[in-house]
Amino acid sequence: MNAPIPPKANAADVILAYHKRTKHSLERFAAGPETLDWDAQPNPFREFSGAEKVLLPLSAESFSTSFGALYETNSVPPAPLTRESVGALLQLSMGLSAWKEFGPDRWALRCNPSSGNLHPTEAYVLARGIGGIADGLHHYLSRDHSLERRASLDASTQTGEPRLWLGLSSIHWREAWKYGERGYRYCQLDLGHAIGALRYAAAVLGWKLTMREGLSSQEAATLLGLDRAADFAGGAEKEAPDIVLKVEIGPQVTSLSQTDYGFSAESLAQWSGSANILDRRPMYKWPVIEEASAAALKTAHVAEPTYRANHPGIGAGSPENATGVIFGRRSAQAFDRKARMGSGAFYHLIDRLLARPVPPWDVWTYAPRLHPVFFVHRVDGLEPGVYILVRHPDAEMRLRQAMRKEFLWQRPEHVPEQLNFYRLFAGDCTKFSRTLHCHQAIGNDACFALGMLAEFEPLVRAEPWRYNQLHWEAGLIGQVLYLEAETLGFRGTGIGCYFDDTFHEILGLTDASFASLYHFTVGVALTDTRITTLPPYANRSETTATPAGSETGVPRMSEEPAFERVNVDFARDLINNAEPLILDTRDIGSYENGHIDGAEFVNDSNIGNFLMSTPKDKPVLIYCYHGNASQVRAQTFTDFRFKKVYSLDGGFEGWVKAQR
Repeated sequence: MNAPIPPKANAADVILAYHKRTKHSLERFAAGPETLDWDAQPNPFREFSGAEKVLLPLSAESFSTSFGALYETNSVPPAPLTRESVGALLQLSMGLSAWKEFGPDRWALRCNPSSGNLHPTEAYVLARGIGGIADGLHHYLSRDHSLERRASLDASTQTGEPRLWLGLSSIHWREAWKYGERGYRYCQLDLGHAIGALRYAAAVLGWKLTMREGLSSQEAATLLGLDRAADFAGGAEKEAPDIVLKVEIGPQVTSLSQTDYGFSAESLAQWSGSANILDRRPMYKWPVIEEASAAALKTAHVAEPTYRANHPGIGAGSPENATGVIFGRRSAQAFDRKARMGSGAFYHLIDRLLARPVPPWDVWTYAPRLHPVFFVHRVDGLEPGVYILVRHPDAEMRLRQAMRKEFLWQRPEHVPEQLNFYRLFAGDCTKFSRTLHCHQAIGNDACFALGMLAEFEPLVRAEPWRYNQLHWEAGLIGQVLYLEAETLGFRGTGIGCYFDDTFHEILGLTDASFASLYHFTVGVALTDTRITTLPPYANRSETTATPAGSETGVPRMSEEPAFERVNVDFARDLINNAEPLILDTRDIGSYENGHIDGAEFVNDSNIGNFLMSTPKDKPVLIYCYHGNASQVRAQTFTDFRFKKVYSLDGGFEGWVKAQR
């Protein structure tokens, strides 16, 4: 049971309490929905009715920048600031990359990855003096690759050089709909991915991005029109302000002073547009998310010396066309468990995580606070085991003191000099990695998995808004891994489901000075060829990004067993017709007070008996109190290759209600 957050707690206490209560553990998952109605999934596209819409050109493929050139300072001539270049920027970062179809289901993929493909991040454009784009504030609608004009720029400010700013916000309900209270974390990770996606896209055009650090959260909300209650009336989901970015054209980048905002809320007038409702019948409410969001608002500008590591040159990058890499990025759903990665590719990947003054890290003005811990499974030249990359030298001593004293801290042979990369423990960690990542096969089938360990509580306690910012850094790391893996012939996937304190325990961490915020895996992907890939903007006459069938030639997905979540009617039919093994995962007292007829009690001490003595083709029905913990047990049975495993949604409580 989660204790409620104290109503009078200060902001740091609120956000730290939120983080603690939203941890997954081997005993229970963070609070989330008991069931999901996929037919009632929230609308993935926000739009503003009544706002003037202007289509942007699909011009990204007219840019032939190689991916390797993105890392070479001033090597890409800056494109002029035009409607075409703005269209390319948004197409490569926040736009659609494909549509997918399987049977009657159809869903969009975007260039910016998102937890559960739910996309809580919204993008806004502040434009001045750009031909074909009206001066003012616009909302970007990725479905149509269009801009919706939210406000006009006051005539007195429509002078000066062309200027482009970008704003990002989050609709927390999109993630909370599926993930419950933990969804706020995923919104922040997605924001970091979006920052990275925008920075890479800007580099294709020869542009730079700078963060507008002088804006508080409230000022950003006002500038982007997010605090206009009348525009979000009638139940339309609110958007939380996250960040404003300035596009810099040309090699010489000069930051604006704290008082020079370039655009101001006072200069915006003639507002138009009403936000659509994304979910008309929400089944759950998660008030803790808005409490956490309020606690993590940025209230003032806090300067931090910019950190730029003086590392050797980054080395040759991929000659592939950058737009092809970006459009081709996908999240792996399954990996070839026999595939291996060469040590050269591995070191190339992690070298890209160092904070050099090149994209995407040149957008990041803060010192690196996250240090990836690797579970190396199949990398040539590296012993299987646990490793760490220390991304800031000042953190190494604190990490050594906080972690297990028996850790080796050995530099592997042939590791590049610039990498503070150490072996902590040698040995096969595939089974542990799978368990750690909520029993998901991607945890051990990939060539490696990693957890991003953040310098945490002291930083958040001093400045609560850094809670969000640490997650953004994690998402930025994930974006680098996604794209670099693609250039090397591998594929990555982010993992939000992991057992927080189990990870901390294996490292010997005893307090919250360090905390894991995001996990990731990289390997050779298996693609389900039953799913059809379609172009993202087939209804548009211009060139589009991903042609249908472009993913042919990729290995077919292996038949990985998976359990099914079922309702009471299905369970009743199963019991009446299939003679399943029925397992009750509640405590022994609850089981003895009442259980489903024929059910047997299961816990850690006797589950092995069922796993070893039950035929693999016998159906297994598992239930708990409400339908959460039973999924962990169900995954255990699928890991042991049982073919028909079912977890009862609603648990025993739902079963009892249905019998009345």
